[in-house]
Amino acid sequence: MIKIDGSYGEGGGQILRTAIALSCVTQKPVEVYNIRANRPKPGLAMQHLKGIEAAKMITNADVEGLKLGSTRIVFKPKNLGGGNFKIDIGTAGSVTLILQTILLPSLYAERPSVFEITGGTDVKWSPSVDYVRFVTFKALGELGAKVELDLIARGYYPEGGGKVVVKVEPSKLRGKNFDALPCEIEGISHCQNLPNHVAERQRKSAVNFLNKKGYDAKIDVEVRKGRSTGSGITLWCGYKGSVSLGEKGKRAEIVGEECAKGLVRELESDGAFDKHLADQIMPFSAVASGKTIYTTTEVTKHQISNAYVINKFFDNVKIDGKRIEIDGVGL
Repeated sequence: MIKIDGSYGEGGGQILRTAIALSCVTQKPVEVYNIRANRPKPGLAMQHLKGIEAAKMITNADVEGLKLGSTRIVFKPKNLGGGNFKIDIGTAGSVTLILQTILLPSLYAERPSVFEITGGTDVKWSPSVDYVRFVTFKALGELGAKVELDLIARGYYPEGGGKVVVKVEPSKLRGKNFDALPCEIEGISHCQNLPNHVAERQRKSAVNFLNKKGYDAKIDVEVRKGRSTGSGITLWCGYKGSVSLGEKGKRAEIVGEECAKGLVRELESDGAFDKHLADQIMPFSAVASGKTIYTTTEVTKHQISNAYVINKFFDNVKIDGKRIEIDGVGL
């Protein structure tokens, strides 16, 4: 039984998601205790509960402590067969964070998997669905992952109601030495149940800021009707991205400029990956064959937490300054 201290590092849901994902793909039982100990409300929230429930489904696992507020779980996977699954978070909980639990195991399943996930696609404290589609999946594709995401509906806080369909083909991942990519800035400015000008103003503000900094950008505008109301913008360029979300009282111009500033900050910092992609790719790199090397603009607590969990399973991660080096075990 591998034992993971959930209070280590950032002490949030990242440790839990990585631990469950690696337990599934290695078929090693894991105990995670002190779950989210560093958060105002410790223990499992609905989003984490649904992630573990999904992992339980795809591995036929035995699980102890699977309830809201639980600060300890024991997860014992039995197999990894793949298949078709529907996951309804029931809130605006992040669909992309659910993917951080189930995507890696699905790449090593016996057959293809299709996930229909309902929840929040553009919510705080998580990568937006567009960031995952155009930044995370780009890097995973370089490692050999075969995965597609179709955005059916957007979901914002607090109603949620967003829906994605994710298709995963079994893939043997291979390590890669990543370098910074020459790229063009692209993006999507979106709103739902709001006037069209909200998304247009977000786009215009982002373009104006980028132009002043000497960058050109192609930003699409997307206007939808749906269950929840909200807006946001995601920008990306190669292995770097930025996300900003609208909220009541926050002008659309501020949303767009905020996102553009975030991307420029990343683009003008040394490192092939932005700080968020750097932690997202770590578990995949850990199980890939060969060595994965990339630089990042910042070493974060999420990266340190992921290294802690990965080393509990494999002991194959090194972090030195702004460089993360992983010798994959080649599952």
